[in-house]
Amino acid sequence: MSRIVTNVQSLIAQRVLGAQNKALNESLTRLSTGLRINTGKDDPAGLIGSESLRSEKVAISAAIENARRADNVLAIAEGALQEVNRLLLDLEGLVDRSANEAGLSAAEVTANQVQIDAILSSINRVANTASFNGSKLLGGGFEFTTSGIAASAVTATQVNSAKIPEGASRQVVIDVVTASQFASISGAGGGTAGVLSAVTTLEVGGTFGTETFSFASGTTLSSIATAINTSTQLTGVSAVVSSGDIFFTSTAYGAAATVSVEVLGGDPLSLSANNDAGVDGTITINGTTANVNGLEASVNTGSLSVELSLDAAFASTSGSNSSFEITGGGARFAIAPELSLVGIETIGIQSVSTGSLGNGVTGFLTTLASGSANDLQSKNFASAQRVVRAAQQQVSTLRGRIGGFQKNTLGTAINSLLITLENTAAAESAIRETDFAEATSALTRAQILVNSATSTLQLSNAQPQSVLALLQ
Repeated sequence: MSRIVTNVQSLIAQRVLGAQNKALNESLTRLSTGLRINTGKDDPAGLIGSESLRSEKVAISAAIENARRADNVLAIAEGALQEVNRLLLDLEGLVDRSANEAGLSAAEVTANQVQIDAILSSINRVANTASFNGSKLLGGGFEFTTSGIAASAVTATQVNSAKIPEGASRQVVIDVVTASQFASISGAGGGTAGVLSAVTTLEVGGTFGTETFSFASGTTLSSIATAINTSTQLTGVSAVVSSGDIFFTSTAYGAAATVSVEVLGGDPLSLSANNDAGVDGTITINGTTANVNGLEASVNTGSLSVELSLDAAFASTSGSNSSFEITGGGARFAIAPELSLVGIETIGIQSVSTGSLGNGVTGFLTTLASGSANDLQSKNFASAQRVVRAAQQQVSTLRGRIGGFQKNTLGTAINSLLITLENTAAAESAIRETDFAEATSALTRAQILVNSATSTLQLSNAQPQSVLALLQ
């Protein structure tokens, strides 16, 4: 080497040393941060993939937290419903004991009514105070809202869940394919002009029970119908006279509704049958065949779960149809990473106030209050018991739906999301984080190469000094 203006070997050594220092610094950075990718230039494609996975991790973690929060909300509602159920059991006990009229004094009946009024007040208090973070849970705040319901078709609606697009509504279309029917038996008197020709004893039975009636010779069919109708609440059977015949019909519709008439002695009445049962119709809701029980129809699909009480004339007319809109409401929970309609689960929580528990057929709990139709002074103990049992059924069903939602929807969602989070975190870790075994090996290599390059640079800088020997 005889040129000294440009030390090519030194330049090469400097370049190599710079590269080795860069590699050393990179190794030190990865080991100190624990990340393989610290800036975009470390791995542009890997950075894009890891940031996408990081976003998914955040969404999954939020969905898990949402599902757990939803479980907390419903646990509070279910706890309040337990207390309502206990109060209803106490309520039935008071009604049942008060029916033992001969064994109770007037003062005891009055005391029982005071307790009933207190229980009804307590149920309303629980319904209005059960809340989570300021939201009333059992006061109707989480019921679905509807519009366009025709009273001539639908008498009561309960929406359990519905997926409704933002800013839109969900239409519910009801079609009666085949009609629901009540049970019916017809008969004609053996005498003249609808008059019994002999002393006659009838045993009439229905959904609620059986009663025996005795009629004198000469009793008209109209009088028979009147007598039977006075016991309709006990039997579930009503009677009407038309065109000279008497018709015994069930007050309810569907296969569970029955009528039986036995002539135990006297005029045979020329009965058309001794027993008959109603028929459950075929009804579709949004094209899905509904579960039908008389005038009750329900469907349960992924996007809609609804229970309807239909008007008798509507449900008993084949080919009739109606529709209404579900406009919003319900308890909405986002329990999936993607905030789409698929990731939203809903549940309708009905009000459990005394004005809501019961139904339009048997009556509502409010009818058991002092001065109302089914208070203890009215002595309508059978009706009062049916109201209480209908309320118990509603509360139990609601508790079951909430429990099922917690277990089968929220529980499975949390378990699935936890597994997804684990796998996503593992994938993001494999892309972004430092492999310490590999990084420490790279550090050792970089340290050796830096030392080697430093020594080489020293030699390269010293080499031009040999030119001085030529000047001596």
